Amino acid sequence: MRGPLTALFLREWRLARRIGGGGAMGVVFFLILVTITPFAIGPDLNLLGRIGPAILWIAALLATLLGLDRLFQADHEDGSLDLLRMAETPLELIVLVKCLAHWAATGLPLVIAAPFFGVMLALDGEALAGVTASLLVGTPALTFLGAMGAALTATLRRGGLLLSILVLPMTVPVLIFGVSTAGAVNDASLSFSTPFLVLCALTLMSAAGAPFAAAAALRSLGE
Repeated sequence: MRGPLTALFLREWRLARRIGGGGAMGVVFFLILVTITPFAIGPDLNLLGRIGPAILWIAALLATLLGLDRLFQADHEDGSLDLLRMAETPLELIVLVKCLAHWAATGLPLVIAAPFFGVMLALDGEALAGVTASLLVGTPALTFLGAMGAALTATLRRGGLLLSILVLPMTVPVLIFGVSTAGAVNDASLSFSTPFLVLCALTLMSAAGAPFAAAAALRSLGE
């Protein structure tokens, strides 16, 4: 089973890079949001430093949504989704691998770019490390939660808006604890480990539950 799953991961990773919402587009969108924020808020570096983690997390959340509607829609359009449903490999594992490949192509570049963009928001070294760590463990949860919305909207031609409406409420806990983790680095009164561990737990819970929910939604498409 490892061979087919590895081949599927490589296939999905290549497709995620080519189809809209690939890593380059996500990073560019990330950069645009971070760049225009100082123009809206003003040149107050102290204010930018305080809200910088929240800005980076919101930008990462919106950039992650790019291309999620094509996670299963492209397979539905070319008929490969029917083959995946009939494969011997459990559909839950297929969904899990597709999510991991999508995160590797779109989410991981955002994590790598976050420290460089954080400098534009006047974040110091410790704050940059906190934001990067929180994004590294939190952005996979955004992908897994988005996969459920992508499965529900796989048959819609323009399901991006509906997907965002479905997914954004579910991502609020991840956003809250992600920002709390990043902000706790420079605040001695706050514990870094508590929100960080909660964020890790949210990612593990989404990784355990989202593939089953998405697979059930995909199976219902063929009924």
